[in-house]
Amino acid sequence: MAPTPKTRTNLEVNSLGFAKSPADTRVVVAMSGGVDSSVVAAMLADQGYDVVGVTLQLYDHGAALAKKGACCAGVDIHDARRVAEEKGFPHYVLDYENIFKDAVIDEFADAYLAGATPVPCIRCNERVKFKDLMQTARDLEADCMATGHYIQRKVGPQGPELHSAADGARDQSYFLFSTTRDQLAYLRFPLGHLPSKDATRALAAQFGLAVADKPDSQDICFVPNGDYASVIQKLRPGAAESGQIVHADGRVLGAHDGVIHYTIGQRRGLGIGGLADPLYVVRLDVDARQVIVGPKEMLSTRMIPLREINWLADVPMMSRAEWHLMVKVRSTRPPREAILRPLSATKAVVELLSPEEGVSPGQACVFYDSDSSRIFGGGWIWRG
Repeated sequence: MAPTPKTRTNLEVNSLGFAKSPADTRVVVAMSGGVDSSVVAAMLADQGYDVVGVTLQLYDHGAALAKKGACCAGVDIHDARRVAEEKGFPHYVLDYENIFKDAVIDEFADAYLAGATPVPCIRCNERVKFKDLMQTARDLEADCMATGHYIQRKVGPQGPELHSAADGARDQSYFLFSTTRDQLAYLRFPLGHLPSKDATRALAAQFGLAVADKPDSQDICFVPNGDYASVIQKLRPGAAESGQIVHADGRVLGAHDGVIHYTIGQRRGLGIGGLADPLYVVRLDVDARQVIVGPKEMLSTRMIPLREINWLADVPMMSRAEWHLMVKVRSTRPPREAILRPLSATKAVVELLSPEEGVSPGQACVFYDSDSSRIFGGGWIWRG
């Protein structure tokens, strides 16, 4: 009688949460070519995981080669490929240019034309990286997908939870609030627990990566120098129609070369000097082609209407009439106390306990648990 083959039992759970050896665990790493994702890939390869690197080409490669300081440019693709070669794992560059234009760039342009202030990096995570790229990872039979984002995934009583990064200065939760429960089950964020970016660069040096001292990208990848207006004009010819700069009291103060050159809260560059008190952009009337300006106190907002809410708490949002939370309405501002009042499963009104200045349609409002680092989701600010 042939011996019964031995079965593998009581395997320890590896660092990615799977009860099997790293060598038997395939992980797709989304590699931008920067230091963060390069460290993730090198670290997992060093731990013995079956790593596959994937870099997305998101826009015209020729234009990318002439630009530095933003992710997914030509030099960044080269840097990602070099890390993969040095660490001995396969690397693929996928052409997502059409997907990216349809899912991110077109909405960005249309939102600006409608007087909003969009956040394309959130849409990119939501509609490209954590959707199409994640499907590619599944097609490659990967057990999970890892990124270099500074955010933490913790397993709680009801499953995976999203938590702020250990380093508050690097936390990217604002840009990841729309991550769904299903996506969170598949994602891993190996850098979220690190105390600082210096710790990441130290790891890069430890792994011998040439990108260890590479500067962080500062711009939106398809807006290389922060000049939103020129990008929108290229995408939507004729978008920069001239109009009037009007005081909130009705006085015409000057003229402008297009609403797309202005954002809510802007003070500098209005071209209406000589006034006793500083004025700020308080509203954009796209239909009338007017930039409405007023004193700073007109920027104060307490009530914020939200839609497209992604809810990540353990109980349904509609199970309570009110939620007392902390919220962020800008990526660069600290969370503040607020009351969330649900209107439906995807709509709500947030009341800030203290007013916030410069709240703009098109921005996100992200929800944080008042008593922990957990993120309860968020929604998109709109006019109501």
